[in-house]
Amino acid sequence: MLVHHLLVVNARVNKPPVDPVFINAWKKQLIEDIGMKLLMGPFSTYHDMPGNRGLTSVSVIETSHIALHVWDEESPGNLRLDVYSCAEFDIDTIISALGPFDPTYVDYKFLDRTGDDIVAS
Repeated sequence: MLVHHLLVVNARVNKPPVDPVFINAWKKQLIEDIGMKLLMGPFSTYHDMPGNRGLTSVSVIETSHIALHVWDEESPGNLRLDVYSCAEFDIDTIISALGPFDPTYVDYKFLDRTGDDIVAS
């Protein structure tokens, strides 16, 4: 059965990533670790607009997409990670993958959009 799952992660991190090359390698490993297939990307860039400074990265996976946004002007930095997939994935693997960023706080919402109703947990 085809599923429609969205994981939305909100984290505060002591070591917000700023290097697009590093984050591309990190995302490729994450995609492999959750059993997904990369189709395009990762496409990552660092932008320095005051008030919105940080890293943005998107990847197209066979079953949908993964987006990462990091704002590093505050300490700790803000990190948002969205994983949308029409295949099952392990939430704990994704949360554990945040380790290199030294999270001080991690919260997430998991939405199951498989049926007519959206179920959050």
